[in-house]
Amino acid sequence: MSLVVSLQHFIFVSAILLSLGVYAILTRRNAIMVLMGIELILNSANINFVAFSRFGGMDVNGHLAAIFVIFLAACEAAVALAIVLNIYKQFNTVNVDEVATMKD
Repeated sequence: MSLVVSLQHFIFVSAILLSLGVYAILTRRNAIMVLMGIELILNSANINFVAFSRFGGMDVNGHLAAIFVIFLAACEAAVALAIVLNIYKQFNTVNVDEVATMKD
């Protein structure tokens, strides 16, 4: 029995990750969970980059784009975590809905 993984399998997994990430962003009130949803969306993009690189004959261009997205996600996580820590220090909560007074 031979298992063949095609481009459609990668796209299906990527679509599931994208859907879970969007769901996490739209339904969660906790800022940490929203950040995790953003990370899921970025991982979905990485899967697409690598899959299209492998099946589209782009050599290493897709892999380089995926590495750039991983670097961008690490920077985003560091900055966003610093913002969340400052929000917690000022408001004693990380719920996004309760921090609406920042607009004032």
